[in-house]
Amino acid sequence: MQRFLILLLCCFLPTGCGTPWTEPVAAVAGADLVSVMAFKRDMFDVVWSGLTGRDCSVVRLDRGESYCRTADPPLPLPPYCTHTLGEVNCWTSPAVLPSPPPGIADAPTQLTPEQEAYRTRTWP
Repeated sequence: MQRFLILLLCCFLPTGCGTPWTEPVAAVAGADLVSVMAFKRDMFDVVWSGLTGRDCSVVRLDRGESYCRTADPPLPLPPYCTHTLGEVNCWTSPAVLPSPPPGIADAPTQLTPEQEAYRTRTWP
């Protein structure tokens, strides 16, 4: 956070008084500030994330997290639930049942390859 305050201070430095470096510094600091507000990462983070293909951000460091986001683990299989007399029974693995009855949920139990690719996609 101190880095952004210093960059913000550089934006308001006087441009005269024989200091020709303040205009480029103010422009870079302003662009970096806009980058943090728009992309939640500064310009270096945008370049680094683009080169590595990982989601890296100094904002994550400010929150006390790691610089780059770790890969998400695969999702566990949902329980397999069936009707019995008056109640619902659920199993973690339908393979242990000799002849599994139809399940209650009428939905796929795993993500499609497109959904998995979207869930684990990297930045950008």
